[in-house]
Amino acid sequence: MRLIAATLAACLFALPAAAFDTKAHAAWVYDLSTKTVLMAKNADIPLPPASMSKLMTLDLLFEALEDGRVTMDTTFPVSEHAQSMGGSTMFLNTTDRPTVRDLIQGIIINSGNDACVVVAEGLAGSESSFADLMTERAHELGMKNSMFANSNGWPDPGQRMSVHDLGIVASRIITHFPQYYHFFSETHFNYKDRAPANAENRNPLLDIRAADWKADGMKTGHTQEAGYGLVGSAVMGERRIVFVLAGMPSEQSRRSEGEAVANWAFRQFVMKDVAKAGTQLAEAPVWLGGKSTVGLAPKTDLSLLVPAGSKDKVTAEAVFKGPLQAPIKQGQEVGKLVITVPGLDNANEVPLVATEDVKKGGFVVRVKAALARLSGKAFEAAMERVNS
Repeated sequence: MRLIAATLAACLFALPAAAFDTKAHAAWVYDLSTKTVLMAKNADIPLPPASMSKLMTLDLLFEALEDGRVTMDTTFPVSEHAQSMGGSTMFLNTTDRPTVRDLIQGIIINSGNDACVVVAEGLAGSESSFADLMTERAHELGMKNSMFANSNGWPDPGQRMSVHDLGIVASRIITHFPQYYHFFSETHFNYKDRAPANAENRNPLLDIRAADWKADGMKTGHTQEAGYGLVGSAVMGERRIVFVLAGMPSEQSRRSEGEAVANWAFRQFVMKDVAKAGTQLAEAPVWLGGKSTVGLAPKTDLSLLVPAGSKDKVTAEAVFKGPLQAPIKQGQEVGKLVITVPGLDNANEVPLVATEDVKKGGFVVRVKAALARLSGKAFEAAMERVNS
């Protein structure tokens, strides 16, 4: 048997999406609903992530909540190291005993550097040990361009993440910890009324009320070295996108680029129904069967995210090892349908199944197959004599 790829008549058409030339130094845009990368610009370069790296701290905290090591009401002490943190803080002091809930809100809404240290020390004993855990966990999650020296993104040569890696941890939080995701859309938190000037969520997209899409997360970041960054997520209907922008020159550019990227992702790509389960799309030859061919159909309905418009053909191939060996049962998985969309790197695959039963062939079929095989061998032998 050999691998056969049969090109099908195009089952849909698409025009490559209009390119979006973002001003961000690095960008990664992902349609989470269909697992489709829509844009990747300098996506795998390790960069200073600033406070966007707090997502990794939150991921480890959410894991601790999920496995029962802590609850929302668990309290942590505040060390002198945590109290000494500069930059954006909750203004914690060593007499405080904030709850896990307080700390989650303080990290997301206040971008509290002190809150991250409290979590790190509470879960791992020291911030350096927690940073090691962050690096180890990131690599386990497939984040190949991340390393951590601290829990909060404070400038350090040992604190690096790519925008792709930030997108991985953001997507993981959304899909694995949906019960905690609502915190990312909260806009105000003022612990013990200490930080009225730092009580508002810095995410610039949360107050945008577009007609058909809504941003609901996730984290901003800024240092002089990193510039302005944003990990955002937004929904429109059944679609959710995650996007990471880094290295922008100002707060205003962070806001405008974030909104522009969301608009582009939702306007330039549309969902298309490609094939229904059970609809025959191709045929495969059958060896020693009561029928010489069998129909191939998708096992499940197939919908794709494609660039808007309709001109350039999408590539569609039925891939199977053929000829298929009888007997074959209806619904038996025998290959896969591979569809490649112009302008997108992702190949979409769905299993192909047989549309009907094919029994083993009878005596006549087997004799014909044997004669055909003998004939082929005789031809090969003759060719060998000619070439010798």
